[in-house]
Amino acid sequence: MKYLLLVYSDDALLDALPPGEFDTRMHACITHADELRGQGRLLDAQQLEAPATAKSVRIRAGRTLVLDGPFAETKEYLAGFNLVEADSEEEAIRMAAELPWAQTGCIEVRPLRDFEAVRRRVGA
Repeated sequence: MKYLLLVYSDDALLDALPPGEFDTRMHACITHADELRGQGRLLDAQQLEAPATAKSVRIRAGRTLVLDGPFAETKEYLAGFNLVEADSEEEAIRMAAELPWAQTGCIEVRPLRDFEAVRRRVGA
């Protein structure tokens, strides 16, 4: 089953890391990702730019509204994701716990919905 591991970061915790620690963790994260990709377990991984670069698009009453980010009063923000193939939710959680960013933010583990089943259900 596919799971999306959503990586949330907290700048206050990242800024508190000793000098060079961020790069050490990033290196370990990338090499571990390469191992998982080699095993066919990591399907994709991407980092996102800072929340201040984002735009939020809403359409209400036929009017399109585009707002600059950030959008919420929160310490943690979505920083990236890992799309993984796991045999169980427990395995996906283990994979999330292996990410060093769980120590300076949060990793949300969410199963992907069977989109092809939705496509069939709605006749698309």
